[in-house]
Amino acid sequence: MADKYNAVWVSHSSIGDFLKCPRLYFLRNVYKNEKGRKINITSPSLSLGIAVHETLEGLSKYKAEDRFKKSLEEVFEEQWKKVSGKQGGFKNDQEEKEAKKRGRVMVLRVEKNPGPLAKKTIKLALANNAMPPNFFLSEKENIILNGKIDWLEYIEQDDSIRVIDFKTGKNEEKEGSLQLPIYLLLLNNLQKRKVSGAAYWYLERDEKPVLVNLPDAKKAYEDVLEIAKKIKQAREKKEFNCKKGSEGCFACRPFEKILKGEAEFIGVGGYGQEMYIV
Repeated sequence: MADKYNAVWVSHSSIGDFLKCPRLYFLRNVYKNEKGRKINITSPSLSLGIAVHETLEGLSKYKAEDRFKKSLEEVFEEQWKKVSGKQGGFKNDQEEKEAKKRGRVMVLRVEKNPGPLAKKTIKLALANNAMPPNFFLSEKENIILNGKIDWLEYIEQDDSIRVIDFKTGKNEEKEGSLQLPIYLLLLNNLQKRKVSGAAYWYLERDEKPVLVNLPDAKKAYEDVLEIAKKIKQAREKKEFNCKKGSEGCFACRPFEKILKGEAEFIGVGGYGQEMYIV
């Protein structure tokens, strides 16, 4: 029976955690320490992504003609202050300098080649209590799917929208990724316009977004629900075992170090999580 307060909430990131390692999923998405707080790890790559995404996604607050009146580099500098030093997972000045240089290159590339970011956009409204957009993936299973989409380009010719996802990492999105299927499900359930396309913008190398094929909506639903039901089952049984056993794997070992007191506490971040450097 549908019950939003007791439902199992899933997203692209939490599903990704579960697929990497159920133990990682538990430590990052379920576990709370003695203070009642969840735990997370900050890292240079994560901080770089946050600063660049905040810089670019923030453009959607303005009308198309006003978006680039302020230097993106200036906005990026403001965003970088939030992730600078240890709070961004940087262990020394050189590591931070290199990451910041990469991020600056990305935002300057967009400023020189704004493409769809200089055109009309659509935004999915936040849910109650400023929660990310969400809907019941399955009322029967009491599972809610939630998530935020980087950018939605409005296509005037046919009153449709195109998904644009900003990529700040060096690797391409893997085959079989559930990111686009999740985005498609969110859009099909939370707004009425047709989704006419999707693109990944690899900001470190490409002058414009790279078009990718949209997934089949029916298969997207089946694939996401299948893994969501496995997550629900694991939570009900309280079984979150790493495939590598007690040794742990590359994904869950860093979080185990937090529990062992082998990580450095940095502070309390978003959503009240305790942040650590490993």
